[in-house]
Amino acid sequence: MNDVTTPTPSPEVPPHKAIRSFVLRTGRTTVGQAKAFETLGPQFLLPYATAPLDLDTTFGRSAPTILEIGFGMGEATAHIATVLPEKNFLCCEVHTPGVGALLKRLGEQGQTNVRICSHDAVEVIDHMLPLACLDGIHVFFPDPWHKKRHNKRRLLQAPLVAKLAARLKPGGYLHCATDWENYAEQMLEVLGAEPLLKNTAAAYAPKPDYRPLTKFENRGINLGHGVWDLVFQRT
Repeated sequence: MNDVTTPTPSPEVPPHKAIRSFVLRTGRTTVGQAKAFETLGPQFLLPYATAPLDLDTTFGRSAPTILEIGFGMGEATAHIATVLPEKNFLCCEVHTPGVGALLKRLGEQGQTNVRICSHDAVEVIDHMLPLACLDGIHVFFPDPWHKKRHNKRRLLQAPLVAKLAARLKPGGYLHCATDWENYAEQMLEVLGAEPLLKNTAAAYAPKPDYRPLTKFENRGINLGHGVWDLVFQRT
């Protein structure tokens, strides 16, 4: 397979402690993904801007909107958008091959309820999303930074959680999932400390039906790894 080398990112908070959702790494974009950028990009890619989005105009309809931060290769995103066609999905991912892969899936499946902003999600939240504009937020399997000295780089920390909670409408939800127990414990602590959020479960939530089991997740389960879902609601 022919492929093209491109810079790609992955979630992190850098050493100077400013909140960011990625760190640049090297990755590859296949010819098929590059073609998806060319043919489908104009329909699905949303340019970053420093002005608030009008979500109805962005999606061409008025519908509940879900923000997804970091969708990887887009397998779960495409599935969820298919099973929840009545909702709009605004998805942030700076990993170029992942964006290309999701574009390709959207084209193949004929979906129209997804828009992709290939930019740091924190800046998108700060500058493009007004307060109380979202009906839900998905953060699935963010980088666990499993070494203790790297835990401070984890995405889900109090400052970002406060930003996310403020963008949710009352009654909106924040759904996080991880396959690292230590990260799940940290998520439970941080989300539980946010005054705008309340847990919908006693601790961890059952996996909602809309979230599929990915190949990666199934492999982990077969190896005996756990998966933890957390679903909090905006008060």
